[in-house]
Amino acid sequence: MTRVALYARYSSDNQSESSIEDQFRLCREHAARERWRVGETYQDAAISGASTILRPGIQALLRDAQTGKFDVVLAEALDRISRDQADVATLFKHLRFAGVSIVTLAEGEISELHVGLKGTMNALFLKDLAMKTHRGLRGRVEKGKAGGGLCYGYRVVKKLDANGEPIRGDREIIPEEADTIRRIFRAFAAGQSPRSIAVELNKEGVPGPLGRAWGDTSIRGHVSRGTGILHNELYAGVLVWNRQRFIKDPSTGKRVSRPNPESQWIRTEVPHLKIVDDGLWQAVRTRQAAIAAKVGPCPTNTLEGRARQLHLANRPVSLLSGLLTCGCCGGKVGMIVNSRFGCLNHHRRGTCANNRTIPRQRIEAGAGRAERPAGVVR
Repeated sequence: MTRVALYARYSSDNQSESSIEDQFRLCREHAARERWRVGETYQDAAISGASTILRPGIQALLRDAQTGKFDVVLAEALDRISRDQADVATLFKHLRFAGVSIVTLAEGEISELHVGLKGTMNALFLKDLAMKTHRGLRGRVEKGKAGGGLCYGYRVVKKLDANGEPIRGDREIIPEEADTIRRIFRAFAAGQSPRSIAVELNKEGVPGPLGRAWGDTSIRGHVSRGTGILHNELYAGVLVWNRQRFIKDPSTGKRVSRPNPESQWIRTEVPHLKIVDDGLWQAVRTRQAAIAAKVGPCPTNTLEGRARQLHLANRPVSLLSGLLTCGCCGGKVGMIVNSRFGCLNHHRRGTCANNRTIPRQRIEAGAGRAERPAGVVR
């Protein structure tokens, strides 16, 4: 008897989890008509079909196919397996090599023709969907509504239209967080550093974005990307959208950002969302310009220059990236300056007393001997 594995997927949190069971039910009915024996089932819930790399269900299916657990993969349609043209072709080749065929309720048994034609159609569908979504978001932003995401200082306004449908994109100011934002602007304009402000807020127990501790980067941000408290023009009553776009890295399946030219930015005046007055906003801009002029192009042979170069660089992943934790607070240990690792909670937030650092070369050598420098990492 033919052994069949079932695969189902739905792509976003907006869809119901019952979609998985509905797909499985239809597939089981088809398998019963064909007198196939249903064995393993695989699923990916609320995961995009644009890539198979980050989908545990499809990865498990591939591994089991290579061990001969089933003869057929049955799904509702080919786009449930993947919408990415290259992924469909790769998956088809791996399964065929393992002696496993793909059958879908919509297309029947999948052949090279389906892979070519349907793969192209699904890829074009994704591109068309992205363009329509982008167009819809632009229209929303030009009306003074948010184009997605929620930044510190605001909450979502939940309203319904005449038909009972949710009105999207409305925001309102959170008074307590607005007071914190104005405090940060005043402190920076008066000469405090982002780290000093973050440490002060953390000592007072003022919750930061998403309820986490404050860090210098969450205050300082990045000027060209408009990130961080001090660069967010929304606090000055200007909604800026389309600063960057996101594309998926084909090697990891993760989205990475790419800056858009300023000519493509959309700016809309939203005075009802203004938190910082013009004078304070300009005072911060003036101090930032003075700091930039004073620092200038730091020579890379100085400590300041190397720190700045490290901060601005798109650094490659190091041997121990994401694997080190502080022996005192349990927080992350990362590169601080000049190829030295240290506790990020101490250096960025002031929430840990561990001020020790260790050279990258020493810690990587120690990792090979399973050494643990006392008080720095574990």
